[in-house]
Amino acid sequence: MKTSIIIPCYNERHAIRETIECIWTVVRKSDIKNVEIIAVNDGSTDGSEHVLNSLAAESQAGELLVIHHNRNQGYGAALKTGIRRSQSDYICITDADGTYPNERIPELIRKITSNDLDMVVGARIGENVDYSKIRSIPKMILVPWVSFLCGTEVPDMNSGLRIFRRDRSLDFLKLLPDGFSFTTTITICLLRNRYAVEFIPISYTKRIGKSHIKPFRDTLRFTQLILRTGMYFAPMRLLAPLIAALAVLFTLSGIYDLTALNNLTDKTVLLGFASLNVFLFALLADMIDKRSD
Repeated sequence: MKTSIIIPCYNERHAIRETIECIWTVVRKSDIKNVEIIAVNDGSTDGSEHVLNSLAAESQAGELLVIHHNRNQGYGAALKTGIRRSQSDYICITDADGTYPNERIPELIRKITSNDLDMVVGARIGENVDYSKIRSIPKMILVPWVSFLCGTEVPDMNSGLRIFRRDRSLDFLKLLPDGFSFTTTITICLLRNRYAVEFIPISYTKRIGKSHIKPFRDTLRFTQLILRTGMYFAPMRLLAPLIAALAVLFTLSGIYDLTALNNLTDKTVLLGFASLNVFLFALLADMIDKRSD
């Protein structure tokens, strides 16, 4: 079994060398064999490409492959480039900024291979998690919503340290976005299709350099993505709260009309039709197999 560790890199000149050298040290000291690193330079403008080229020249044969994008295409696009280029059985992803405990990578590899899992996610719920309060507030809302959508507890929907079967990612590659929502989407895709996914607690530290995440903008994008992916894989579960709300309003309005007015008003009839139409739409959508080709 071979594993590719894919590292997307955009303007990480101050961190990328330390990250890759850390992974080299960890892998060389472990009993894990057949591991390669694929670093995807996503159109960096700070000289990251020179650092990567220097690391490639220093690496042993088959240890590091560097791919360059001519322009910045996005976090997910960089990961998809690495996935397409890889010929490995498993894909492990991590960030270039030094936030994730890459010394846990051999553990992730052993976990997925020995337990016949489809994905293992390093959930940022360990003892030492240095997470921005601004970024944690949206997660307090979005994580329970994703858990409800997937029908199981999801402690970390978008962790950037995880390992999954390459063939599983290829099944949904057309659905996976080019931006930061890649990890959230693949989490929902695999859980909603009942693949074997496990979460293990990990630590999370402050990044080296400036973050590329914009909390307000990215929260809106995450919300839009969750709604879109939910409509694709779980329309009945996604629309259930709306159907229930319309049904309650229809019932209350009908009771009022019959007791106070002794007749059904147009408003009540419209509420009834709306709840029925949304329910039938969700039911029909739920019956359609929408897995990617």
